[in-house]
Amino acid sequence: MPVTEKHAPGSFCWMELHTTDQGAAKQFYTSLFGWEIADFALAPDEIYTIFRLRQRDCAAACTLRPDLRQQGVPPHWLLYIATADVDASAKQVVELGGKVVSGPFDVGESGRMAVVQDSAGAHFSLWQGKQTHGIGIAGEPGAFCWADLNTPARDGARQFYSALAGWSFTPGQGKDESTYLHIENGAAMIGGLPPAEAQPPGAPPHWLLYFMAEDCVALTSRAGELGARVYAGPMQIEGAGVISVLADPQGAVFALFEPAV
Repeated sequence: MPVTEKHAPGSFCWMELHTTDQGAAKQFYTSLFGWEIADFALAPDEIYTIFRLRQRDCAAACTLRPDLRQQGVPPHWLLYIATADVDASAKQVVELGGKVVSGPFDVGESGRMAVVQDSAGAHFSLWQGKQTHGIGIAGEPGAFCWADLNTPARDGARQFYSALAGWSFTPGQGKDESTYLHIENGAAMIGGLPPAEAQPPGAPPHWLLYFMAEDCVALTSRAGELGARVYAGPMQIEGAGVISVLADPQGAVFALFEPAV
């Protein structure tokens, strides 16, 4: 894996699609976003795909492991959070009421990682970069730009991530803390914590990844033509822009965001 830009601790540094049909997923996302493909053979029957946008790493994909499929884990996008010490962070996850699902372990010379759950059960990964630090493009059309934590345990989430990643949670101007909260990693605004009434009914706690669109309406329509399911939108969010929430043809959920002019 090539060297890319460094990411500050607490930032979103990598996005990884776990899917039941890697070939079909590659066709969908390259057609939708114009991503390019670089495949790496990890084993004779295991390929790791890195997606690139304008010659920079923007996301990755792999095949969902058989044991996870047997447990009923659906196709999904997994979000990585950068840390300076993955072992210490994984230990802190447990101390804060979360769970270490896998690791920490080395990923060759690329870095060291752990798959964990927060105190309410939302999955994410911790990443300590060595030769590979993470994505090299964000906040541009076709690239990752934002992530929402959908959880009914908002107070617990704030305590968990504030302690683990040093994040702060702030309401919008003129709003109170029962509304949508912005996640700030230092001076960078990186994501959000939707209010309780906005939680998807019946869905477990999870992170929702957003990819930027120049035209959310047109891109949502294109996604539908390519076999995606539209769960919500496109809809105008006052003061922010237009969003839609979709599932790719294999069922992995993601969102599109067109910022307001």
